[in-house]
Amino acid sequence: MKWKIVALLASLLVLPAMAADYKTIDWDLLIPEGEKLLPPPQLNHEDPMSVPQPVGGVNKKLDNQDVRIPGFVVPLEGDAKTITAFLLVPYFGACIHTPPPPANQIVLVRLAAPRKGLRSMDTVWARGTLRVDRGTSELGASGYRLDAAGVEPYVEKPR
Repeated sequence: MKWKIVALLASLLVLPAMAADYKTIDWDLLIPEGEKLLPPPQLNHEDPMSVPQPVGGVNKKLDNQDVRIPGFVVPLEGDAKTITAFLLVPYFGACIHTPPPPANQIVLVRLAAPRKGLRSMDTVWARGTLRVDRGTSELGASGYRLDAAGVEPYVEKPR
């Protein structure tokens, strides 16, 4: 009887974290209701560094939500072998080869532990608690922060 109580208590402590229900979202949901996705700014070939980044509003309903979202990795912090933080962006080349998208289309992903094997422009599923939190980096301004519970290679679900 005693071991059953211990097992029950252990399961109550472990299961909620393991069984967290992450809502799969897409990038359109990051844009507040009534606002349209702003087009990416055009490069000024006379002065490519002068491209202003569109700001874009955030969807405050997503604050503190457990979500899962696909995207491309833009490394921010780490070394040659591991990454501790990256920007998650909706399309290939964002923040690297083209001007950055609006802040509501950039998610700063913070990893609890350094992650090996992630490279620039890898496609991933990132899951964790999403927060409305503006951040800035040399690669672009983010409108959201994801405290990552996990990052996995992107694999589309079979239809």
